Amino acid sequence: MHYTSTRNSNIRISAAEAVINGISPDGGLYLPCEIPQAGLDFIENLVNAGYNERALKILELFLEDFTACDGDTRLDELAGYIEGAYGGGKFDSPDIAPVVNLYGSVHMLELWHGPTSAFKDMALQLLPYLMTGSSRKTGNGSEIVILVATSGDTGKAALEGFADVPDTKIIVFYPNNGVSRMQKLQMTTQEGGNVGVIAINGNFDDAQNGVKAIFTDEKINALLNENKMAFSSANSINWGRLVPQIVYYFSAYCDLVKKEAIKLGDKINFTVPTGNFGNILAAYYAKEMGLPVNRLICASNANNVLTEFFDTGFYNRKRDFYTTVSPSMDILISSNLERLLYELSDRDDGYIRDIFASLAEKGEYTVNEKVLNGMKNMFSGGFCDDRATEAAIRETFEKYNYLCDTHTAVGVRVYEEYRKKTGDAAPCVIASTANPYKFPESVLRAVKRADPESYDEFGMASELEGLTKIKAPEQLTGLKNKNERFNITCEKDSMNKELLKILGL
Repeated sequence: MHYTSTRNSNIRISAAEAVINGISPDGGLYLPCEIPQAGLDFIENLVNAGYNERALKILELFLEDFTACDGDTRLDELAGYIEGAYGGGKFDSPDIAPVVNLYGSVHMLELWHGPTSAFKDMALQLLPYLMTGSSRKTGNGSEIVILVATSGDTGKAALEGFADVPDTKIIVFYPNNGVSRMQKLQMTTQEGGNVGVIAINGNFDDAQNGVKAIFTDEKINALLNENKMAFSSANSINWGRLVPQIVYYFSAYCDLVKKEAIKLGDKINFTVPTGNFGNILAAYYAKEMGLPVNRLICASNANNVLTEFFDTGFYNRKRDFYTTVSPSMDILISSNLERLLYELSDRDDGYIRDIFASLAEKGEYTVNEKVLNGMKNMFSGGFCDDRATEAAIRETFEKYNYLCDTHTAVGVRVYEEYRKKTGDAAPCVIASTANPYKFPESVLRAVKRADPESYDEFGMASELEGLTKIKAPEQLTGLKNKNERFNITCEKDSMNKELLKILGL
């Protein structure tokens, strides 16, 4: 299995090189040269397997160079990495990513049972193993400097995963006023001698653009090279971050077959709340591998650039930016869309270079009819504002005693509107992306139908516990007694200077 770039199809590198590099030198994103197939026989063999075994069987299709042979002994690196990521009690559910019935043929795929209470743990508990393993394979001997732009959850999950991992440093940039107070505390209290956290005066797109600019800055890269350091990424622009997410879509399907909620071969829908398009792109790759998927429903908040795009084929980032109650989706430039468009354009790297040059220069592009039809054949888009999000939280709790966070609620509402509009009653799995206690103020206000009595996030969490009888996770309530280690704030055009300060360069 080799990997190429969305902007240069002549590139051929190993999985380890793709993981360690993070992003291609041409600015493109790495992806496999071929999508491996995993049909019904493959799926049937996973139905009675645990999550770790499912992960191994799927990941080894993409990461062939992570299996080594020594004489007659087969040394399966991936099995050890997977056990390190998902074993040892790191997840509070033995199923790792359990599927819970909401009502009828609608199910919730709970992706927030890991150490940071968000779906990013599903990949970022595994990525440090893949990253350090890749470093050994590529043999460059450099210290890995991991840069992360976060809209809230990726930052903490990456910090947690890489904290004190030897031969790595990790620096996270986040929008100062664009994350919840609980998310901010998770990052600024992070322990570890190799971590750094910087707030920027700007939004997530500013942070993401800044990180991409640093990655391609020749002077900074030369300076790192002189000091035996090299950049990599823990965002979903890194294939090593994206590929573990494919696993949980297969796992959800297997669980539904095992529970006899569907029959093997039945097609199902997935509804995914997403901003940077990585989570739903993983579902797309699962479908292309052979998972029986009928429709992928892309759920957005008031920053509805993706909804318009799937309706019209016109992508326009020159629009009002909204700070919402679902901050991890407050994004106007969805990086992972590039991989989808590369696939739907029959891997035309020249076409991808052209449209993303237009995005950089003009802030917009329009896809051709072939790509638009390809999108419409498998994707539907929808969005809801903050009022509808809070209504979805309240109604879902009152009807089904299920407490959603502010992002999952977007998925619930968009799916309901999709089903009303289309009449599509196929079984549906909604990706539940975060524990509701990561956003206690908004969730409490929604359930209570009034402002919180408390003035801090921990008082709000306590009030929400009393109201719903659902316990907050200790990894969130325990933040109350931690000291904030990081209080740096910089302008968006000073990110490179702050980075070099942290690295001592």
